[in-house]
Order: sequence, then structure tokens, then C-alpha cells
Amino acid sequence: MTENAFEAIAGAKSSRILLLCDHASNALPQGFGSLGLEAGLFATHIAHDIGAAAVTRALAAAWNAPAFLGRWSRLLIDLNRGADDPTIVMKLSDGSIIPGNRDADAAEVARRIAAYHAPYHAAIAAELDRMGPGAVILSMHSFTPSWKTVPRKWEVGVLYDRDERLAAPLMARLEQAGFTVGDNEPYTGALDGDTLNVHGTRRGLPHVLIEIRQDLIASDAMAQDFARRLKPIIDAALGDMGK
Repeated sequence: MTENAFEAIAGAKSSRILLLCDHASNALPQGFGSLGLEAGLFATHIAHDIGAAAVTRALAAAWNAPAFLGRWSRLLIDLNRGADDPTIVMKLSDGSIIPGNRDADAAEVARRIAAYHAPYHAAIAAELDRMGPGAVILSMHSFTPSWKTVPRKWEVGVLYDRDERLAAPLMARLEQAGFTVGDNEPYTGALDGDTLNVHGTRRGLPHVLIEIRQDLIASDAMAQDFARRLKPIIDAALGDMGK
């Protein structure tokens, strides 16, 4: 059922900020079992963005801002991919074959898009229609402290495509606060059809994807603390861009 495709936090109608968390959950809907994976893998980054949901909820509460969080694991379907992206249903993730996805044909992928991906993006679009041209989109993600045994030096990454209105002042403010900041690192924000491309770039709305290193938000207490540090930094960056 589409109402179970995502978690919605109402927030104040006057809020200019919309928070998104595409990879909030490591859960799977009934009927999918474990997709053939060992249970332990659902505690890892291949199933969800560790800590990102807790940071999103804390920021939504602090701003009284609306938020949408994906209810199901990215292993079921990746909400941060366009519907035509071949990686929207991953068959291999960080060396782990996903048995429950391996034989997913076009019809199965289309069924998951209709049930879980489309309702999430339709809800975001409807909220942005209501909020109007003054809206600002903040998408919260997290990344592993190392990749293929190589440590990642960044504590926070700010991802963007062509629109630097918020990204540039946010990176400056994070650096002023003492963070090691990735400029479109450890990933690029220039991904056609992803969440911010569809809802930010194509609407002409200021937006950023904030990546937080997972060891900094590994527990709920750490995530709450990080959100408290992050909010005034984002507030200052919004002030810098006149929002």
C-alpha cells in the first residue's frame, strides 16, 4: 500500500525547509523475507545510511520542518535513483550478491517502482507544490569511514550539481566550524534523475545533499548531538544566501 512507502513528518506549514532521507531504513516489506541475505548485512551500509534517519528526525523537530523518509531498505529499491536507472534495484552491492534481486525482471522492477518509489516522489512533489518557490531542500545521507580499506578523510560531504547557492556557503560555514569538508565528495551530486535533480534542479530550488561520515553518527545519541551542531551551521548558510 502506498501509504506505507515512506514516513512523513508534517512540520509547520510555514517552513521553508523540506528534509529528505532516501536511505533511512533497513527494513523490508512483508513478502520479501531477507532477499536471501544474511541478517547481519542489514546492519551495514548496503542496507541503509547509518545514522541519517536520526539526524533527519532531529533536524525536522528542531526546525518544525516537514520531512519524508524512505520506509524500506535501499536493497528493495533505491529512492535516490531515477525510475530508468539500471541500479534502482541492485543485484550486487559492495561485493554481496542480492539473491532476491538477482532474478528481478523488468516487470518486478516496475512493480516495486509503482509501490514504493513513485509514491515517495509524488509526496515530495506535492509538498513542494504546496510550499512554493521559497522552498529549500536538504537531503540527508551518510557514508562509510573507509572504502575498499582506504580511509576517507572527510567528516561531511556537500553534494550538488549546477546550483551552488546553498552548497557554497554551507561548505564555507562547515569549514569555519572545524569540519573536514568534501566538495562533491565522497560522491558527486551530478546524477541525472536522482532525488535532488528531479525535485531541486528541475524546479530551480536551492538544495544540497549532506553526507555525514557514519562513525560520527553511529548511535542515536551521537546523531542527536551532530544534528544540534549542524543546525546553526545550516541556519548561517541559509542566511548567507538570503533565505
